[in-house]
Amino acid sequence: MRLIELAIVFVLNLTLAPLALEAQPTAKIARIGYLAIDQAASPHLREAFLQELRDLGYIEGRNLVIEYRSAEGKSEQLPALAAELVALKVDVIVAPSTVAAQAAKQATRTLPIVSVAIPVTSGLVTSLARPGGNVTGLSFFSPELVGKCLEQLKLAVPAVSRVAALWQPGGQGEPTEKEMLKAAEVAARALGVRLQFVEARGPENFDRAFSEMTRARAGALTVLPSNMFISERRRLVDLAGACQQE
Repeated sequence: MRLIELAIVFVLNLTLAPLALEAQPTAKIARIGYLAIDQAASPHLREAFLQELRDLGYIEGRNLVIEYRSAEGKSEQLPALAAELVALKVDVIVAPSTVAAQAAKQATRTLPIVSVAIPVTSGLVTSLARPGGNVTGLSFFSPELVGKCLEQLKLAVPAVSRVAALWQPGGQGEPTEKEMLKAAEVAARALGVRLQFVEARGPENFDRAFSEMTRARAGALTVLPSNMFISERRRLVDLAGACQQE
């Protein structure tokens, strides 16, 4: 998660840098709009976000105001909340999810939007090479990166011929899942690797999933992007290590 936090703050630092320069003679206060689908679900992300801003000299209540808006898990509320932030004339909107970024983009075509999202498939940007528009940030769940992960895996373990691909049905939405699975298949064929897709809808499915991989004699594991897998990354590493020792 720290990579995501640093990416958001890095882009914010670039976005707010002109404000910092102006702040010297005019004491202008930077204003950030924070749009989350469920802010209570990841309090550690908010605290890390604030800490990194403090390290960069942005102190909430001194030279920084943050307008928080949370949909409390109800994505249909995001467009109205995004419109509220635009009406408040914030300098930048932080939208740490694809659906929040989409709502923010619908609300404004001019305010900078910083997000961790699936940018191309979701329509937030035209392409990773030439994104255009007013959305920037980190492409974390991009189907384009799935093939790259397999390439790196093959470089690390050249002799591997069978790879298990762990994925979460419903984790990123049907269109994105199809794109990720397709990207993985295309990359596997190009690399001469046989891919074994293994489903895990939740942590309770991990033991069964790893048993399937072991029975199929998978030589390596790639994990397709999912928020659930990120949250459970330590357990996944432990299970993979246990399989290797068997």
